[in-house]
Amino acid sequence: MPLIGEDNMLKILVLCTHNSARSQMAEGWLRHYARAQSLQAVIKSAGTQKTFVKENAIVVMKEIGIDISQHQSKTIADLKDNDFDIVLTVCDAANEACPIYPASTNRLHISFEDPSGQSLDKWREVRDAIGQSSKKMIEILAKNKTPKQKDILPN
Repeated sequence: MPLIGEDNMLKILVLCTHNSARSQMAEGWLRHYARAQSLQAVIKSAGTQKTFVKENAIVVMKEIGIDISQHQSKTIADLKDNDFDIVLTVCDAANEACPIYPASTNRLHISFEDPSGQSLDKWREVRDAIGQSSKKMIEILAKNKTPKQKDILPN
C-alpha cells in the first residue's frame, strides 16, 4: 500500500522514552536521507517523557555532519499534529507506551541500545545502527513502498 498521500508529504514520527538520544539521532538521520532522496517528508521525534537532548547525541551526530544541536526534547502531547503515516519506536519502553494510532498508521519497532552513561564509542555504534536503519527506511519509502520491520533492521 502506498504511504504518500495526495499532499505528497510523508509524515514520520520517531518515539523513544525521553526523546533525548536515540529518537533525536533517528530524526536527524531520517531528515538527512530524505533530503538525499528528494523525499518530501515531515519528520519529528518525541518521547513519552520530556527531558533534554543529550550532549553526546549532538557530538556524535556532528561528527558525521548532521546538526541536531537545535533539536528540543518533547512529548507526544507537545506535537500539534498527531496524524502520522509511520510511527517508529526505537526503544522497548516507548513501544509499550505508544498510543494507539489509526489503522492507516504503519507502526514499526526497532530496539536500539541506550548509549546513555557509556563511552563515545558506544554512542557511535548506536548512531551508526540507527543510521543504517534510517537509510533503509528512506530508500524503501522513496519507492513509495511500505517498509517492514525486517527490511530496516541494521546490519
